[in-house]
Amino acid sequence: MAIVYANEAYPQSTFEAIVEHCRGRGLRAAGVLQHPVCSDAAGHCDVALEELTTGRRTDLFEDRGPGAQGCRLDVAALAEVNAQVTRSLDAAPQVMILNKFGKVEAEGRGLLDLIAIAIDRGIPVVIGVPIRNLEAWRKFAEGLSAEFSSDPSETLDWLNSTFPVAIAQSPEPASC
Repeated sequence: MAIVYANEAYPQSTFEAIVEHCRGRGLRAAGVLQHPVCSDAAGHCDVALEELTTGRRTDLFEDRGPGAQGCRLDVAALAEVNAQVTRSLDAAPQVMILNKFGKVEAEGRGLLDLIAIAIDRGIPVVIGVPIRNLEAWRKFAEGLSAEFSSDPSETLDWLNSTFPVAIAQSPEPASC
């Protein structure tokens, strides 16, 4: 399931709502939640990914100094996140949440293997797709993906229809 959004307008609150909703319903979620990391006076922001089962955060961009140009994506950090999420699949999650089908995925790398593993195991995938990568996503998904806007209610409705029964929580002890 793709959440399609305008370039440079990442739907942070939508993904936060999805994770909160899954946790509130007791759905086992694997994947990552994106967090902005703003560190300089100019308001320049990078990204850290929080692996959902452990809470571990990994910075995704290299600090190459003020004059650096070009892509600053730390490919080794992305590979480590991929490995973390792959390990979390052993806990049999019911849904996988991934922040973005980005440039690296559109080029055939990044988290694509992880998406394929989830699909192979029958785990629904929720992923953000910026408009600029939508055609590459469609080619990768081969018609197997629904597309929604970044309106959180659309995705929450999809989750509720996909998982119509709330997952049983541990019962409270009976009071005397």
